[in-house]
Amino acid sequence: MSASPSGRRAPPPIPVTILTGFLGAGKTTLLNRLLRDPALARSVVLINEFGEVGLDHLFVEKIDGDMVMMASGCLCCTLRGDLIDALENLLRRLDNGRIPPFDRLLIETTGLADPAPILHTLMSHPYLLMRFRLDGVVTVLDAINGAATLDAHPESLRQAAMADLLVFSKIDLIQSDEEKQAFKHLIERLERINASARRLDDPKLLDAAHLLGLGLYNPETKAPDVARWLNAEALAVPGDGHGHESGHHHDHDVNRHGESIRAFVLVGEKPLAPSSCDLFLEILRNAHGPNLLRVKGIIALADDPARPLVIHGVQHVFHPPLRLDAWPDADHRTRIVFIVNNLTAQFIQGLYEAFAGDLGIDRADAQALTKSPLTPGRSGLLA
Repeated sequence: MSASPSGRRAPPPIPVTILTGFLGAGKTTLLNRLLRDPALARSVVLINEFGEVGLDHLFVEKIDGDMVMMASGCLCCTLRGDLIDALENLLRRLDNGRIPPFDRLLIETTGLADPAPILHTLMSHPYLLMRFRLDGVVTVLDAINGAATLDAHPESLRQAAMADLLVFSKIDLIQSDEEKQAFKHLIERLERINASARRLDDPKLLDAAHLLGLGLYNPETKAPDVARWLNAEALAVPGDGHGHESGHHHDHDVNRHGESIRAFVLVGEKPLAPSSCDLFLEILRNAHGPNLLRVKGIIALADDPARPLVIHGVQHVFHPPLRLDAWPDADHRTRIVFIVNNLTAQFIQGLYEAFAGDLGIDRADAQALTKSPLTPGRSGLLA
């Protein structure tokens, strides 16, 4: 950790949790419950409007402008205008001692919000990169009406696809056999969309211990926990003949209800040359960025196979890659989790293998590969 010009060490980055979910999913109820958890006593919550969230009974005193101290000890303030301005203003208040120190930030989005712009901000702004780190995206889904919401609203599909944790509300309202069957189908659908996201459907577990600590670093050990972060074992490997990628889509119309969104894990046995890795990721970002809803992975590099590279991207925006000092577990293979829209696992796997094969592919050759029939188009969708 580098020292500041004044000689003080820079503070560790503050973990950020994004709480999202469509209108009526139960996001506000979950936020109210979280803010009563003693584990969040040193937290700041950014919400859209106090009145919408309904936390009046928790308010204690005004601190500064629209900031409020709640009985739980949390600070709460409304999120208006540009997110960067709001976060920078929050940090200025912290550094100037105008608000109490805090060790976590929760951002509650509107029900109609796409989480991607918030993720882009946290992953690409130079100053905010130093001061914050993404802990995870928590998406709340209505267990009763979730399928209809996914059908009718593309925003809800993206919220589910970008989640690290899917929380189901209104589970207690499921009574009839028909409702139980509908919920089973909802789970199966979400496994196709985002099988790497963990699921929480037990109301007794809706607390900080189960909803936070979703990021790359284990909050208890402070060491990277890549296996937990990727949750790659829940996903199919392209071409393995079973699992979520290959086993469900044959009887669906991929142009309906978001069936073009898929999750899979790319596994590579051979380390990549650093230049090949850079070009592989650059081609994906430039040619297919809008369709890369989430990319998380650990990559073996040929220049130093003992020190893997960790990547994390949302569409065309990638967090600066991190080189670990050592592999965090016994599996030293490249593993990249992809959640994509209108792209096939086979196409991305083929592109990766072309670079891993060390075939002397240059930039022009790589650009030509992106014009494969397997890229977006009627004939290549989820082939």
